[in-house]
Amino acid sequence: MGLSGRTAAVRRRLASEVGRIDKHASFCIGLAYPSPYRAGMSSLGFQQIYRLIQAEEALACERFFLPDEDDADQALSYESGRALSEFPVIALSVAYELELAGVVTLFDRAQIPVLREDRNESHPIVVAGGPLTFSNPLPLAPFVDAIVMGEADTLAIEVFRVLRDASDRRSALAAMAALPHVFVPSIHGETLPRVAQCDDELLPAWGPILAEEAELSNMFLIETERGCSRGCTYCVMRRSTNGGMRVVPKDKVLSLIPSHAKRVGLVGAAVSDHPKIVDILRALAERQCEVGLSSLRPDRLTDDFVGALRAVGYKTLTTAMDGPSERIRETLERRARPKHLTRAAELARAHRMNRLKLYLMVGVPTETEADIDECAAFVGELSKIVPIALGIAPFCPKRNTPLANEPFAGIDVVENRLARLRKQLKGRADVRATSAKWAWIEAVLATGGEAEGLSVMHAVRKGGGFAAYRAAFASIGSGANGKTFARPLEIATPEPVRVSVRASLPLLQPRTVA
Repeated sequence: MGLSGRTAAVRRRLASEVGRIDKHASFCIGLAYPSPYRAGMSSLGFQQIYRLIQAEEALACERFFLPDEDDADQALSYESGRALSEFPVIALSVAYELELAGVVTLFDRAQIPVLREDRNESHPIVVAGGPLTFSNPLPLAPFVDAIVMGEADTLAIEVFRVLRDASDRRSALAAMAALPHVFVPSIHGETLPRVAQCDDELLPAWGPILAEEAELSNMFLIETERGCSRGCTYCVMRRSTNGGMRVVPKDKVLSLIPSHAKRVGLVGAAVSDHPKIVDILRALAERQCEVGLSSLRPDRLTDDFVGALRAVGYKTLTTAMDGPSERIRETLERRARPKHLTRAAELARAHRMNRLKLYLMVGVPTETEADIDECAAFVGELSKIVPIALGIAPFCPKRNTPLANEPFAGIDVVENRLARLRKQLKGRADVRATSAKWAWIEAVLATGGEAEGLSVMHAVRKGGGFAAYRAAFASIGSGANGKTFARPLEIATPEPVRVSVRASLPLLQPRTVA
């Protein structure tokens, strides 16, 4: 279709980008994100892989996103307007389970067979990576030829070199399967290799493009650390994953932030644990930058820290409460104590923040209504200090965590506890929660395998609503009663091979930016 086929929205977005790397090479990869442009261009992992491909001499890439209401129905490259099916390789960055629907939709619109077993030599080879690979990528396996597990800063480039030099699909799959940390479903079955860890000298990841129409508009994204030193039992990035927390020196972080960047996103699983985080914020305040952080821990908040946040534009102080009660937080191995949360409220008021926003989970294992009542009483007391907003997500068990084998609490249970909390906090706190129904879908996928992944395809083609997912899961016996249990998963356990690879990074929450 070419350049003339691109929509006005795509042309407008391209015109507003700063830092795009225009490049041509004999081997060009279709770099795809299975959500709309505004989400994809707010993903540091996606931007990092884009930058690394464009830096490789014989490689180039063009970007694809899930079309939104402003786009044409067909999946076309932002750079050239070519169809996704024209590229020899498609590289997918998948952040979490519910984006599998975007993979199906993207391939359907591009008229590419969704299932790997239906593709042949005339079709692109599909390689996936992203944050999903740290937990359970098996539901993605029916749709892709290979999955790069974990951090892939240079491992992905090695995969692309293999594909460039391969003579046919069969030899390409065999060559990828021989690489450490690369999962090829047609060869490995359901045996997943260990996640890769990059060499520390390759840190940090940073995104070259400032995109006005991204969710994080015109924000320069850079990681200040990778991994986490904490042991939260629900989190795939806990300290046992890839050696825990690896800190990027302050001077290196600051040196990579361009002078034209006036909005900066500091990304990582534990940004507020960086030993020099206040100094970094103060330095960016001197540059008159507005700054957002992807994670704030309440036990790290001090007067200096919150003052520095205020200086870089924060108007809402956002931190994690995690569990509804002190008992639940103990079971989750969280360090947040009532004194830390009370101090956070006091600091928000002292520094003239509009509100304190707290994130927490409900439906956590062993949770009872008494825990919900404790939460309501405590939040009610906090609301006397500063206005409170709660952001609530139902607990979803994730593979590669200590809580992997715990059941999802159930849709009715979660909805009843949310209703109980809203009733008790009416007029005292703003309570917003993600859908219990969609959390159940996420939980089924998070603990499932290829059958659950195939169910996503069937659900999408039946309209993609909750009823379609429920019917699709019921057909494979995955718990239409609203509960799901993790199944045994075989994981290879050889010694890890250290290679230079990319971290799949969490999306910086735009709500943390003033």
